[in-house]
Amino acid sequence: MQKHRHHSAPQFQKDRIVPFNNDSEQTYGLLEFVESKLKEQSRTTLKSWLKHGQIMLDGKVTTAFDAQVGPGSDVAVNVSRQFVVFRHPRLKLVYEDDDVIVVEKGYGLLSVSIPSAGKKKIETAYDILRDYLKRKDPRNKLFVVHRLDRDTTGLMMFAKNEEAMETLRHNWNNFVLERYYVALLEGIVEDDEGIIKSRLAENSQYKVYSTDDEEEGKFAVTRYKVLRRNKGKTLVEFALSTGRKNQIRVHASEMGHPICGDRKYGAQASKAGRLCLHARTLRFAHPITRKDMNFESPVPKEFFR
Repeated sequence: MQKHRHHSAPQFQKDRIVPFNNDSEQTYGLLEFVESKLKEQSRTTLKSWLKHGQIMLDGKVTTAFDAQVGPGSDVAVNVSRQFVVFRHPRLKLVYEDDDVIVVEKGYGLLSVSIPSAGKKKIETAYDILRDYLKRKDPRNKLFVVHRLDRDTTGLMMFAKNEEAMETLRHNWNNFVLERYYVALLEGIVEDDEGIIKSRLAENSQYKVYSTDDEEEGKFAVTRYKVLRRNKGKTLVEFALSTGRKNQIRVHASEMGHPICGDRKYGAQASKAGRLCLHARTLRFAHPITRKDMNFESPVPKEFFR
């Protein structure tokens, strides 16, 4: 009797990366440079690797055989498979190491999934990044440490292991050194700078509001500074001392200057066709190395229409 063979799942191919540095004063074409370093490989094999995205020049995958390898340039050859490259129209990878990943989130993208009653699954920033990390290695993990509202764009980070996640979650205010947001507000804000303090609570319609009830609300502090005033609108920088849900949106609305496009908190429709709130600066102490990490993201062009 013939035995049935069980087909096991394809074996995960680990990256086997061979790094080279051009320590000469000369500039080479990429294929020529790799040939000089990997003499045991045939030209056909090297061309195939190049074509299939297995060669990286100065941190970027390229398929151009004549890409210039200048003095000091780094070349990496992945001899086992193509490099896993991150590409997504609504999420930009800004920085990645073994512990953290920093991205720039596009408009209308949820940071993480929210409980939805039987609705179809909506792709989130978390899903996109986790899929990318699992393609690199199925054992990779991803942890949420903070989030941005769906319609807020800009910088956010995730942790890649439990140690980094625990450190950031439990010591958020000590590790996050600067978080600046830029918003376009309706009307002209009179004071050049100020501080807004209140207790924030949420009603059954998921709308956040200020309350004097100490039992009900969580204390929230927002600092603001006017960057420019133009055409009946004010561009303002906000710094968060606390990270409550919708905090900037509620506080801006309570100043009498809701964020342009924020219909939920009393704004008119905006020319930009979006909520004009952007997480521009994220500066933090690295949870493992304690190194000072500082990231800036340009203010979206729509804010200046």
